[in-house]
Amino acid sequence: MNEVQKGNIICATATSGGGAIALIRVSGKGAVETLAEIFQPIDKEIDVSKAKGYTLIYGTISSHGELIDQVLISVFRAPHSYTGEDMVEISCHASPFIQRRIIEILIEKGVKTASPGEYTMRAFMNGKMDLSQAEAVADLIAADSEAAHRLAVSQLRGGFSEGIEKLRQELITFASLIELELDFSEEDVQFANRFAMTGTVIKTKDMVDRLASSFRLGNAIRNGIPVVIAGRPNVGKSSLLNVLLQEERAIVSGIPGTTRDTIEEVLHLGGFLFRFIDTAGLRQAGDEIEELGIERTHIKLRAASIVLAVAEATDTAESIVRLAAGIDEIMGNSEARVIVIVNKSDLITRSAASALKRELRNLCSCPALFVSARDSSGIEEIRKELISSVETGRLDNPQYIVTNARHYEALKNVSDSLQRVLDGFRDGIPTVLIATDVRQAIYYLGQITGRITPDDILGEIFSKFCIGK
Repeated sequence: MNEVQKGNIICATATSGGGAIALIRVSGKGAVETLAEIFQPIDKEIDVSKAKGYTLIYGTISSHGELIDQVLISVFRAPHSYTGEDMVEISCHASPFIQRRIIEILIEKGVKTASPGEYTMRAFMNGKMDLSQAEAVADLIAADSEAAHRLAVSQLRGGFSEGIEKLRQELITFASLIELELDFSEEDVQFANRFAMTGTVIKTKDMVDRLASSFRLGNAIRNGIPVVIAGRPNVGKSSLLNVLLQEERAIVSGIPGTTRDTIEEVLHLGGFLFRFIDTAGLRQAGDEIEELGIERTHIKLRAASIVLAVAEATDTAESIVRLAAGIDEIMGNSEARVIVIVNKSDLITRSAASALKRELRNLCSCPALFVSARDSSGIEEIRKELISSVETGRLDNPQYIVTNARHYEALKNVSDSLQRVLDGFRDGIPTVLIATDVRQAIYYLGQITGRITPDDILGEIFSKFCIGK
Protein backbone atom coordinates (compact mmCIF):
# COMPACT_ATOMS: atom_id res chain seq x y z
CA MET A 1 0.00 0.00 0.00
CA ASN A 2 1.23 3.48 -0.83
CA GLU A 3 2.76 5.18 2.27
CA VAL A 4 0.78 8.37 1.71
CA GLN A 5 -2.51 6.50 2.09
CA LYS A 6 -1.74 4.70 5.39
CA GLY A 7 -4.02 5.79 8.22
CA ASN A 8 -5.76 8.29 5.98
CA ILE A 9 -9.42 7.25 6.22
CA ILE A 10 -11.98 8.88 3.94
CA CYS A 11 -15.79 8.79 3.74
CA ALA A 12 -18.48 9.95 1.34
CA THR A 13 -21.97 9.13 0.16
CA ALA A 14 -21.73 6.85 -2.87
CA THR A 15 -25.35 7.01 -4.05
CA SER A 16 -27.43 9.72 -5.66
CA GLY A 17 -30.70 11.01 -4.22
CA GLY A 18 -34.17 9.72 -4.98
CA GLY A 19 -34.04 6.21 -3.53
CA ALA A 20 -34.98 4.71 -0.18
CA ILE A 21 -31.49 3.48 0.71
CA ALA A 22 -28.18 5.36 0.65
CA LEU A 23 -24.63 3.99 0.68
CA ILE A 24 -21.78 5.62 2.57
CA ARG A 25 -18.25 4.41 1.86
CA VAL A 26 -15.46 4.47 4.46
CA SER A 27 -11.99 3.50 3.20
CA GLY A 28 -8.46 3.45 4.58
CA LYS A 29 -6.27 1.66 7.09
CA GLY A 30 -8.27 1.44 10.34
CA ALA A 31 -11.66 1.99 8.62
CA VAL A 32 -13.21 -1.14 10.19
CA GLU A 33 -11.90 -0.34 13.67
CA THR A 34 -13.13 3.25 13.41
CA LEU A 35 -16.61 2.14 12.41
CA ALA A 36 -16.68 -0.31 15.35
CA GLU A 37 -16.60 2.73 17.65
CA ILE A 38 -19.96 4.05 16.39
CA PHE A 39 -21.71 0.86 15.20
CA GLN A 40 -23.47 -1.57 17.53
CA PRO A 41 -24.33 -5.00 16.05
CA ILE A 42 -27.71 -6.47 16.93
CA ASP A 43 -25.82 -9.68 17.70
CA LYS A 44 -23.81 -8.59 20.77
CA GLU A 45 -21.35 -11.45 20.32
CA ILE A 46 -19.98 -9.97 17.09
CA ASP A 47 -16.69 -8.05 17.35
CA VAL A 48 -16.87 -5.68 14.40
CA SER A 49 -13.19 -4.72 14.61
CA LYS A 50 -12.26 -8.36 13.92
CA ALA A 51 -14.82 -8.97 11.19
CA LYS A 52 -13.51 -10.76 8.13
CA GLY A 53 -13.87 -9.45 4.60
CA TYR A 54 -17.09 -10.00 2.68
CA THR A 55 -19.08 -9.89 5.93
CA LEU A 56 -22.53 -8.30 6.32
CA ILE A 57 -23.54 -7.11 9.78
CA TYR A 58 -26.88 -5.62 10.85
CA GLY A 59 -27.00 -3.10 13.66
CA THR A 60 -27.38 0.54 14.66
CA ILE A 61 -25.30 3.71 14.54
CA SER A 62 -25.47 5.93 17.60
CA SER A 63 -23.76 9.04 18.91
CA HIS A 64 -23.65 9.96 22.60
CA GLY A 65 -26.61 7.64 23.27
CA GLU A 66 -28.66 9.06 20.38
CA LEU A 67 -29.86 6.45 17.87
CA ILE A 68 -29.19 7.71 14.35
CA ASP A 69 -30.33 4.78 12.19
CA GLN A 70 -30.57 1.03 11.79
CA VAL A 71 -28.04 0.10 9.14
CA LEU A 72 -26.36 -2.79 7.34
CA ILE A 73 -22.58 -2.66 6.99
CA SER A 74 -20.47 -4.54 4.44
CA VAL A 75 -16.88 -5.22 5.49
CA PHE A 76 -14.04 -5.54 2.97
CA ARG A 77 -10.45 -6.29 3.91
CA ALA A 78 -7.37 -5.17 2.01
CA PRO A 79 -6.44 -5.91 -0.67
CA HIS A 80 -9.83 -7.39 -1.62
CA SER A 81 -11.84 -4.19 -1.93
CA TYR A 82 -12.52 -1.58 -4.59
CA THR A 83 -9.75 0.69 -3.28
CA GLY A 84 -7.39 -2.11 -2.21
CA GLU A 85 -7.69 -0.86 1.39
CA ASP A 86 -9.80 -1.89 4.36
CA MET A 87 -13.24 -0.57 3.51
CA VAL A 88 -16.74 -0.49 4.98
CA GLU A 89 -19.93 0.36 3.14
CA ILE A 90 -22.83 1.57 5.28
CA SER A 91 -26.32 1.00 3.88
CA CYS A 92 -28.63 3.43 5.68
CA HIS A 93 -31.98 5.08 5.04
CA ALA A 94 -31.71 7.77 2.39
CA SER A 95 -32.82 10.67 4.56
CA PRO A 96 -30.44 13.57 3.88
CA PHE A 97 -30.36 14.22 7.64
CA ILE A 98 -29.32 10.63 8.42
CA GLN A 99 -26.60 10.64 5.76
CA ARG A 100 -25.26 13.99 6.92
CA ARG A 101 -25.35 12.94 10.58
CA ILE A 102 -23.45 9.68 9.97
CA ILE A 103 -20.76 11.54 8.04
CA GLU A 104 -20.53 14.15 10.83
CA ILE A 105 -20.01 11.36 13.38
CA LEU A 106 -17.28 9.82 11.20
CA ILE A 107 -15.57 13.20 10.90
CA GLU A 108 -15.65 13.52 14.69
CA LYS A 109 -13.68 10.25 14.77
CA GLY A 110 -10.98 11.73 12.54
CA VAL A 111 -12.26 10.52 9.18
CA LYS A 112 -11.87 12.92 6.25
CA THR A 113 -14.44 13.60 3.55
CA ALA A 114 -13.33 12.16 0.21
CA SER A 115 -12.50 14.47 -2.65
CA PRO A 116 -14.01 13.81 -6.14
CA GLY A 117 -12.67 10.58 -7.60
CA GLU A 118 -10.54 9.77 -4.54
CA TYR A 119 -11.78 6.18 -4.16
CA THR A 120 -10.86 5.40 -7.76
CA MET A 121 -7.57 7.26 -7.38
CA ARG A 122 -6.74 5.03 -4.41
CA ALA A 123 -7.72 1.96 -6.44
CA PHE A 124 -5.16 3.06 -9.04
CA MET A 125 -2.47 3.88 -6.45
CA ASN A 126 -2.96 0.47 -4.85
CA GLY A 127 -2.73 -1.41 -8.14
CA LYS A 128 -6.39 -2.40 -8.43
CA MET A 129 -6.63 -0.83 -11.89
CA ASP A 130 -4.53 1.21 -14.30
CA LEU A 131 -5.20 4.77 -15.41
CA SER A 132 -7.26 3.90 -18.47
CA GLN A 133 -9.44 1.58 -16.37
CA ALA A 134 -9.85 4.29 -13.75
CA GLU A 135 -10.99 6.70 -16.47
CA ALA A 136 -13.41 4.03 -17.71
CA VAL A 137 -15.15 4.11 -14.32
CA ALA A 138 -16.19 7.71 -14.97
CA ASP A 139 -17.22 6.80 -18.52
CA LEU A 140 -19.35 3.92 -17.23
CA ILE A 141 -21.15 6.20 -14.79
CA ALA A 142 -21.77 8.79 -17.53
CA ALA A 143 -22.77 6.27 -20.23
CA ASP A 144 -26.20 7.18 -21.60
CA SER A 145 -26.38 4.75 -24.53
CA GLU A 146 -25.83 1.04 -25.11
CA ALA A 147 -22.78 1.69 -27.29
CA ALA A 148 -21.18 4.02 -24.73
CA HIS A 149 -21.82 1.43 -22.02
CA ARG A 150 -20.18 -1.32 -24.11
CA LEU A 151 -17.07 0.78 -24.68
CA ALA A 152 -16.76 1.72 -21.00
CA VAL A 153 -17.24 -1.88 -19.82
CA SER A 154 -14.62 -3.15 -22.27
CA GLN A 155 -12.07 -0.60 -21.06
CA LEU A 156 -12.94 -1.24 -17.42
CA ARG A 157 -12.24 -4.93 -17.95
CA GLY A 158 -8.79 -4.02 -19.23
CA GLY A 159 -9.21 -4.90 -22.91
CA PHE A 160 -7.79 -1.56 -24.07
CA SER A 161 -5.03 -1.65 -21.45
CA GLU A 162 -3.93 -5.10 -22.58
CA GLY A 163 -3.58 -3.89 -26.16
CA ILE A 164 -1.57 -0.85 -25.09
CA GLU A 165 0.64 -2.97 -22.81
CA LYS A 166 1.35 -5.43 -25.63
CA LEU A 167 2.51 -2.57 -27.85
CA ARG A 168 4.58 -1.18 -25.02
CA GLN A 169 6.30 -4.52 -24.35
CA GLU A 170 7.17 -4.87 -28.02
CA LEU A 171 8.80 -1.45 -27.94
CA ILE A 172 10.62 -2.28 -24.70
CA THR A 173 12.12 -5.38 -26.34
CA PHE A 174 13.01 -3.30 -29.37
CA ALA A 175 14.59 -0.62 -27.18
CA SER A 176 16.59 -3.19 -25.20
CA LEU A 177 18.28 -4.37 -28.40
CA ILE A 178 19.20 -0.79 -29.32
CA GLU A 179 20.47 -0.13 -25.78
CA LEU A 180 22.66 -3.23 -26.03
CA GLU A 181 24.17 -1.97 -29.25
CA LEU A 182 24.99 1.30 -27.51
CA ASP A 183 26.66 -0.60 -24.64
CA PHE A 184 28.80 -2.55 -27.09
CA SER A 185 29.25 0.25 -29.62
CA GLU A 186 33.06 0.12 -29.36
CA GLU A 187 33.04 -3.55 -30.40
CA ASP A 188 30.83 -2.89 -33.46
CA VAL A 189 28.22 -5.46 -32.35
CA GLN A 190 24.79 -5.47 -33.99
CA PHE A 191 22.10 -7.37 -32.06
CA ALA A 192 19.29 -7.17 -34.61
CA ASN A 193 18.83 -6.88 -38.33
CA ARG A 194 17.91 -3.30 -39.31
CA PHE A 195 15.37 -4.58 -41.83
CA ALA A 196 13.60 -6.64 -39.15
CA MET A 197 13.70 -3.67 -36.76
CA THR A 198 12.09 -1.44 -39.38
CA GLY A 199 9.32 -4.01 -39.89
CA THR A 200 8.62 -4.08 -36.14
CA VAL A 201 8.37 -0.28 -35.97
CA ILE A 202 6.09 -0.10 -39.02
CA LYS A 203 3.80 -2.78 -37.57
CA THR A 204 3.61 -1.00 -34.21
CA LYS A 205 3.06 2.41 -35.78
CA ASP A 206 0.24 1.06 -37.98
CA MET A 207 -1.53 -0.30 -34.90
CA VAL A 208 -1.06 2.99 -33.04
CA ASP A 209 -2.42 4.95 -36.02
CA ARG A 210 -5.46 2.67 -36.26
CA LEU A 211 -6.18 3.25 -32.57
CA ALA A 212 -5.78 7.01 -32.98
CA SER A 213 -8.08 7.02 -36.03
CA SER A 214 -10.83 5.42 -33.92
CA PHE A 215 -10.99 8.45 -31.61
CA ARG A 216 -13.50 10.34 -33.76
CA LEU A 217 -15.92 7.41 -33.52
CA GLY A 218 -15.17 6.70 -29.85
CA ASN A 219 -15.57 10.31 -28.81
CA ALA A 220 -18.84 10.61 -30.73
CA ILE A 221 -20.24 7.45 -29.12
CA ARG A 222 -19.11 8.57 -25.68
CA ASN A 223 -20.60 12.06 -25.93
CA GLY A 224 -23.37 11.47 -28.48
CA ILE A 225 -23.08 11.52 -32.28
CA PRO A 226 -23.65 15.12 -33.49
CA VAL A 227 -26.09 15.29 -36.42
CA VAL A 228 -26.54 18.73 -37.97
CA ILE A 229 -29.71 19.48 -39.95
CA ALA A 230 -28.78 22.11 -42.53
CA GLY A 231 -30.30 23.70 -45.63
CA ARG A 232 -31.96 26.82 -46.98
CA PRO A 233 -34.74 28.50 -45.00
CA ASN A 234 -38.21 26.97 -45.26
CA VAL A 235 -37.18 23.56 -46.62
CA GLY A 236 -38.61 21.84 -43.53
CA LYS A 237 -35.57 21.43 -41.27
CA SER A 238 -37.52 22.13 -38.08
CA SER A 239 -40.40 19.93 -39.22
CA LEU A 240 -37.92 17.13 -39.89
CA LEU A 241 -36.46 17.50 -36.38
CA ASN A 242 -39.94 17.39 -34.84
CA VAL A 243 -40.96 14.24 -36.69
CA LEU A 244 -37.67 12.50 -35.87
CA LEU A 245 -38.14 13.32 -32.18
CA GLN A 246 -41.89 12.67 -32.37
CA GLU A 247 -42.58 15.89 -30.50
CA GLU A 248 -43.03 19.58 -31.31
CA ARG A 249 -39.58 20.72 -30.27
CA ALA A 250 -38.83 23.38 -32.90
CA ILE A 251 -41.08 26.23 -34.01
CA VAL A 252 -42.41 25.64 -37.54
CA SER A 253 -43.34 28.68 -39.59
CA GLY A 254 -43.65 29.67 -43.22
CA ILE A 255 -41.69 32.84 -42.46
CA PRO A 256 -38.05 32.49 -43.66
CA GLY A 257 -35.43 32.87 -40.93
CA THR A 258 -37.65 31.66 -38.05
CA THR A 259 -34.83 29.56 -36.61
CA ARG A 260 -32.25 32.12 -35.48
CA ASP A 261 -30.21 29.95 -33.10
CA THR A 262 -29.32 26.27 -33.02
CA ILE A 263 -31.75 23.87 -31.31
CA GLU A 264 -30.31 20.66 -29.87
CA GLU A 265 -32.10 17.47 -28.83
CA VAL A 266 -31.04 13.85 -28.28
CA LEU A 267 -32.50 10.63 -29.63
CA HIS A 268 -31.58 6.97 -29.01
CA LEU A 269 -31.40 4.88 -32.18
CA GLY A 270 -29.96 1.37 -32.49
CA GLY A 271 -28.11 1.60 -29.19
CA PHE A 272 -26.49 4.94 -30.09
CA LEU A 273 -27.17 8.42 -28.78
CA PHE A 274 -27.60 10.96 -31.59
CA ARG A 275 -27.47 14.68 -30.84
CA PHE A 276 -29.66 16.45 -33.41
CA ILE A 277 -28.90 20.09 -34.10
CA ASP A 278 -31.42 22.18 -36.03
CA THR A 279 -29.70 25.21 -37.53
CA ALA A 280 -30.52 28.56 -39.04
CA GLY A 281 -31.20 28.49 -42.79
CA LEU A 282 -28.19 28.88 -45.09
CA ARG A 283 -28.70 32.14 -47.00
CA GLN A 284 -27.56 35.75 -47.09
CA ALA A 285 -28.48 37.06 -43.63
CA GLY A 286 -31.25 39.64 -43.42
CA ASP A 287 -30.12 41.19 -40.13
CA GLU A 288 -27.40 40.97 -37.48
CA ILE A 289 -29.19 38.34 -35.36
CA GLU A 290 -29.76 36.05 -38.34
CA GLU A 291 -26.13 36.53 -39.33
CA LEU A 292 -25.04 35.29 -35.89
CA GLY A 293 -27.34 32.28 -36.29
CA ILE A 294 -25.83 31.41 -39.67
CA GLU A 295 -22.32 31.73 -38.24
CA ARG A 296 -23.28 29.27 -35.52
CA THR A 297 -24.58 26.96 -38.23
CA HIS A 298 -21.11 27.01 -39.82
CA ILE A 299 -19.48 26.20 -36.46
CA LYS A 300 -21.84 23.26 -35.88
CA LEU A 301 -21.25 21.95 -39.41
CA ARG A 302 -17.50 21.87 -38.85
CA ALA A 303 -18.00 19.83 -35.65
CA ALA A 304 -20.62 17.41 -37.04
CA SER A 305 -20.20 13.67 -37.54
CA ILE A 306 -23.27 13.47 -39.79
CA VAL A 307 -25.01 16.23 -41.76
CA LEU A 308 -28.57 16.00 -43.04
CA ALA A 309 -28.54 18.38 -46.03
CA VAL A 310 -32.23 19.20 -46.46
CA ALA A 311 -33.61 20.29 -49.83
CA GLU A 312 -37.08 20.37 -51.38
CA ALA A 313 -38.46 17.87 -53.90
CA THR A 314 -39.33 20.82 -56.16
CA ASP A 315 -35.62 21.81 -56.37
CA THR A 316 -33.56 20.85 -59.39
CA ALA A 317 -30.90 18.16 -59.09
CA GLU A 318 -28.23 20.76 -59.82
CA SER A 319 -29.36 23.02 -56.95
CA ILE A 320 -29.42 20.03 -54.54
CA VAL A 321 -25.88 19.08 -55.59
CA ARG A 322 -24.78 22.70 -55.08
CA LEU A 323 -26.27 22.58 -51.56
CA ALA A 324 -24.28 19.45 -50.70
CA ALA A 325 -21.12 20.93 -52.23
CA GLY A 326 -21.60 24.19 -50.31
CA ILE A 327 -21.96 22.27 -47.04
CA ASP A 328 -18.80 20.30 -47.88
CA GLU A 329 -16.97 23.58 -48.43
CA ILE A 330 -18.13 24.96 -45.06
CA MET A 331 -17.00 21.77 -43.28
CA GLY A 332 -13.52 22.03 -44.79
CA ASN A 333 -11.47 18.91 -44.04
CA SER A 334 -14.13 17.36 -41.83
CA GLU A 335 -14.75 13.62 -42.18
CA ALA A 336 -18.48 14.08 -41.54
CA ARG A 337 -20.89 12.05 -43.67
CA VAL A 338 -23.40 14.09 -45.68
CA ILE A 339 -26.85 12.60 -46.29
CA VAL A 340 -29.11 14.50 -48.69
CA ILE A 341 -32.72 14.68 -47.49
CA VAL A 342 -35.18 15.60 -50.23
CA ASN A 343 -38.16 16.82 -48.21
CA LYS A 344 -41.73 17.59 -49.31
CA SER A 345 -41.76 14.61 -51.67
CA ASP A 346 -45.56 14.68 -51.38
CA LEU A 347 -45.56 17.80 -53.59
CA ILE A 348 -44.31 15.98 -56.72
CA THR A 349 -45.52 13.02 -58.74
CA ARG A 350 -43.94 9.57 -58.59
CA SER A 351 -42.50 9.94 -62.09
CA ALA A 352 -40.95 13.30 -61.18
CA ALA A 353 -39.49 11.78 -58.02
CA SER A 354 -38.02 8.84 -59.99
CA ALA A 355 -36.45 11.21 -62.50
CA LEU A 356 -34.93 13.35 -59.72
CA LYS A 357 -33.55 10.24 -57.99
CA ARG A 358 -31.84 9.14 -61.23
CA GLU A 359 -30.28 12.57 -61.71
CA LEU A 360 -29.01 12.69 -58.13
CA ARG A 361 -27.45 9.22 -58.43
CA ASN A 362 -25.51 10.47 -61.47
CA LEU A 363 -24.53 13.86 -60.05
CA CYS A 364 -24.15 13.37 -56.28
CA SER A 365 -21.92 10.93 -54.35
CA CYS A 366 -24.00 11.36 -51.18
CA PRO A 367 -26.97 9.12 -50.45
CA ALA A 368 -30.29 10.87 -51.15
CA LEU A 369 -33.46 10.00 -49.24
CA PHE A 370 -36.90 11.21 -50.31
CA VAL A 371 -39.17 12.03 -47.37
CA SER A 372 -42.17 14.04 -46.34
CA ALA A 373 -42.03 15.53 -42.87
CA ARG A 374 -45.70 16.46 -43.24
CA ASP A 375 -46.97 12.86 -43.46
CA SER A 376 -43.87 11.21 -41.87
CA SER A 377 -43.13 9.12 -44.96
CA GLY A 378 -39.50 8.05 -45.42
CA ILE A 379 -38.56 8.90 -41.81
CA GLU A 380 -37.73 5.28 -40.96
CA GLU A 381 -35.22 5.26 -43.85
CA ILE A 382 -33.49 8.27 -42.26
CA ARG A 383 -33.22 6.40 -38.94
CA LYS A 384 -31.72 3.35 -40.69
CA GLU A 385 -29.27 5.51 -42.62
CA LEU A 386 -28.15 7.26 -39.44
CA ILE A 387 -27.41 3.94 -37.74
CA SER A 388 -25.57 2.58 -40.79
CA SER A 389 -23.48 5.78 -40.89
CA VAL A 390 -21.83 4.75 -37.62
CA GLU A 391 -18.85 2.42 -38.04
CA THR A 392 -20.66 -0.39 -36.26
CA GLY A 393 -18.12 -2.94 -37.47
CA ARG A 394 -15.48 -1.46 -35.20
CA LEU A 395 -17.74 -2.02 -32.21
CA ASP A 396 -17.13 -5.76 -32.59
CA ASN A 397 -13.73 -5.02 -31.01
CA PRO A 398 -14.52 -2.21 -28.54
CA GLN A 399 -11.11 -2.58 -26.85
CA TYR A 400 -9.60 -1.05 -29.99
CA ILE A 401 -11.69 2.11 -29.90
CA VAL A 402 -10.23 5.21 -28.25
CA THR A 403 -12.75 7.35 -26.34
CA ASN A 404 -10.45 9.54 -24.29
CA ALA A 405 -8.78 12.72 -25.59
CA ARG A 406 -5.77 12.12 -23.34
CA HIS A 407 -5.25 8.67 -24.85
CA TYR A 408 -5.62 10.11 -28.35
CA GLU A 409 -3.00 12.77 -27.68
CA ALA A 410 -0.60 10.18 -26.27
CA LEU A 411 -1.09 7.91 -29.29
CA LYS A 412 -0.39 10.79 -31.67
CA ASN A 413 2.85 11.44 -29.77
CA VAL A 414 3.76 7.74 -30.02
CA SER A 415 3.12 7.81 -33.76
CA ASP A 416 5.30 10.91 -34.20
CA SER A 417 8.12 9.31 -32.21
CA LEU A 418 7.98 6.10 -34.25
CA GLN A 419 7.94 8.09 -37.49
CA ARG A 420 11.18 9.73 -36.38
CA VAL A 421 12.61 6.24 -35.72
CA LEU A 422 11.70 5.17 -39.28
CA ASP A 423 13.17 8.38 -40.68
CA GLY A 424 16.31 7.74 -38.63
CA PHE A 425 16.74 4.22 -40.05
CA ARG A 426 16.26 5.56 -43.56
CA ASP A 427 18.67 8.45 -43.15
CA GLY A 428 21.32 6.58 -41.16
CA ILE A 429 20.80 8.60 -37.97
CA PRO A 430 23.08 7.54 -35.05
CA THR A 431 21.63 4.78 -32.87
CA VAL A 432 21.74 6.97 -29.76
CA LEU A 433 19.22 9.39 -31.32
CA ILE A 434 16.98 6.58 -32.49
CA ALA A 435 17.03 5.14 -28.96
CA THR A 436 15.80 8.50 -27.62
CA ASP A 437 12.75 8.43 -29.90
CA VAL A 438 11.96 4.82 -28.95
CA ARG A 439 12.13 5.72 -25.26
CA GLN A 440 9.76 8.63 -25.90
CA ALA A 441 7.27 6.28 -27.60
CA ILE A 442 7.42 3.92 -24.60
CA TYR A 443 6.93 6.88 -22.27
CA TYR A 444 3.81 8.09 -24.10
CA LEU A 445 2.29 4.58 -24.13
CA GLY A 446 3.01 4.38 -20.40
CA GLN A 447 1.13 7.64 -19.92
CA ILE A 448 -2.08 5.95 -21.08
CA THR A 449 -2.06 3.22 -18.44
CA GLY A 450 0.05 5.04 -15.84
CA ARG A 451 2.94 2.57 -16.14
CA ILE A 452 5.83 4.99 -16.63
CA THR A 453 8.79 3.14 -15.16
CA PRO A 454 12.30 4.06 -16.34
CA ASP A 455 13.69 0.69 -15.13
CA ASP A 456 11.56 -1.28 -17.59
CA ILE A 457 14.18 -1.29 -20.33
CA LEU A 458 16.97 -2.35 -17.94
CA GLY A 459 14.78 -5.13 -16.56
CA GLU A 460 14.10 -6.39 -20.08
CA ILE A 461 17.82 -6.49 -20.90
CA PHE A 462 18.93 -8.35 -17.76
CA SER A 463 16.09 -10.87 -17.94
CA LYS A 464 16.93 -12.03 -21.45
CA PHE A 465 20.66 -11.63 -21.87
CA CYS A 466 23.69 -12.76 -19.95
CA ILE A 467 25.86 -9.68 -20.20
CA GLY A 468 28.83 -11.06 -18.31
CA LYS A 469 31.16 -8.20 -19.07
